[in-house]
Amino acid sequence: MFYRLLKYVFLGPLLKLLFRPRIEGMENVPESGAAIVAGNHLSFSDHFLMPAILPRRITFLAKAEYFTGPGLKGRLTAAFFRSAGQIPVDRSGGKASQSAIGAGLEVLGRGELLGIYPEGTRSHDGRLYRGRTGVAVMAVRAGVPVIPCAMVGTFELQPPGRKLPRIGRVTIRFGRPLEFSRFAGMDEQRAVVRAVTDEIMYEILGMSGQEYVDRYAGDVKAEQARQAQQTPQGVTGRLRRRG
Repeated sequence: MFYRLLKYVFLGPLLKLLFRPRIEGMENVPESGAAIVAGNHLSFSDHFLMPAILPRRITFLAKAEYFTGPGLKGRLTAAFFRSAGQIPVDRSGGKASQSAIGAGLEVLGRGELLGIYPEGTRSHDGRLYRGRTGVAVMAVRAGVPVIPCAMVGTFELQPPGRKLPRIGRVTIRFGRPLEFSRFAGMDEQRAVVRAVTDEIMYEILGMSGQEYVDRYAGDVKAEQARQAQQTPQGVTGRLRRRG
């Protein structure tokens, strides 16, 4: 019920007013049945803009930090994300990755749409980064199509760190469904899931027009954070905190 209120009464109309989305390729999204919508991730608004424009309900895998904030604000944020159809995902890797895949497969097993950002995190600079293979594992194991999606313009209107978006127009493109039935039963073969993931990312790249970086976005962010800590400003900041 709350999902429908957000979509049709509160958040959906507001997002459409702010972003005036131009939709391309909606016919590529199946009207029924399980499928994965895999897109680039440029803005915090992406989580809500795509559900607002899709006729069907879509469930996203979202980072667990959205659900674990402290205090009243944290509880309200978690309740909001759950009501908006988001599932918390631990991005630390290992067993956590398997748990995320399991959660996604449950959604697909119910014949629903699953939304996922293969990059694993928002792009901090507007470029498209290497995809993580969880999307391929789920697509091959569940035997469902993947619809590539490109968000164009959301980075400029709400880049990372900006709480409120600027008013402007964005484009959301849905590509032709990608079928991977030829790899049935091969979801544990590293070379296969890497190739499937790269094919998905190549389609997103062609639709988005972004510059591609063959590295994981999370690794680049971590590297830049370490470098920032080693600059004179970073050292000074640490000394002040210790003082």
